[in-house]
Amino acid sequence: MPAIQPGSLVLLTGASGYLATHILVQLLQRGFRVRGTVRSADKGQYLERMLEREGVKGDVEFVVVDNVEKARHRYEAFCVHQTDSQRYNQPDAFSEATKGCDAIVHTASPFHFNVSTPSELIDPAVRGTLSALKAADAEKSVQRVVVTASFACVVEPHEPGTYTFTEKDWNEYSIKQVEEKGDACDKSQMYRASKTLAERAAWGFLSSTQPAPAFDLVTIQPPLIFGGPLYHDVPTADKLNTSVNNFYQFLAGNKGADDAQVGFGSFVDVRDVALVHVESLLREEAGGERFLVATDDSSYQPLLDTFFAHAPPALQAAFPNAQRGNAGQAKPKANRIDTSKVRGVFGWTPRSMEDTVLSMAQSLADYQEKWAAAA
Repeated sequence: MPAIQPGSLVLLTGASGYLATHILVQLLQRGFRVRGTVRSADKGQYLERMLEREGVKGDVEFVVVDNVEKARHRYEAFCVHQTDSQRYNQPDAFSEATKGCDAIVHTASPFHFNVSTPSELIDPAVRGTLSALKAADAEKSVQRVVVTASFACVVEPHEPGTYTFTEKDWNEYSIKQVEEKGDACDKSQMYRASKTLAERAAWGFLSSTQPAPAFDLVTIQPPLIFGGPLYHDVPTADKLNTSVNNFYQFLAGNKGADDAQVGFGSFVDVRDVALVHVESLLREEAGGERFLVATDDSSYQPLLDTFFAHAPPALQAAFPNAQRGNAGQAKPKANRIDTSKVRGVFGWTPRSMEDTVLSMAQSLADYQEKWAAAA
């Protein structure tokens, strides 16, 4: 499939999200025209102000799509053993927004654990993904769809330090946990199952739809995403996105040394993930591929060590209750992630931990001032 050239019109779903705002900025900086979907007119107006504030110019419009995450509370309908008609009979949430587009970057999917049943995560994740693909199939101008998947689609339990994950891996474990335990399942497994089932559904849509769709598919699998600046709207601290909020809790003094030692597997800078999404449009050879984009395994302790070693005094002073954890303590043993594919195809080199941590901390400090002023 030919690469999508600058000047082409790209539909960006969930445009007001943490990652999506970075994709939006980079698409415009690379000369793409962008149509972003948002959940309300207010979110679109915020993005317009953000782009003006950041000095980002380009051809951009925002459209309201508010029914992507309305669930039917029947997560069983989306398990991989169900029939195509059961899995793919979804509303066309993006059909109007896709008209005239050359590509879709689909980021809209819930990432939180404030749920009581698996369907609250699985339904919107699968439904939103299939809605985007159905809209692409109906709009013959669309040549490529890039879907934000997750390392959650790949990771399964292995003895720490014994396994290397690649794009060939699939997370069947979380799906089985949800099927066996239902509402009693651990919420992190509910989330992982939602991402895995959504990506499975995407590839299944391409392989089962007749006639074959005119577009190809790329999926991106990042782990926890950190870094700044925070372009998205965060009116209060409790509205921080999940991954950044996890780090902020250490700066705010709400998590301590034991929490800092908990391994989370891996992380990646938000700007790097956005870059890979944009490059996935530009490079012909990306079509039909999955890409793991991650840095070395880590826990929160190295992030805190980096903050206290490199943050200037004024930035550290913004967080007087910040927890140091156990400085310099060795990282917990973890399995590795093979990123040779994303490095080879895109020539990608990850940003430094210092860049990621300090950019995120500075944005959090700036937001703290706004929260205090608004209180």
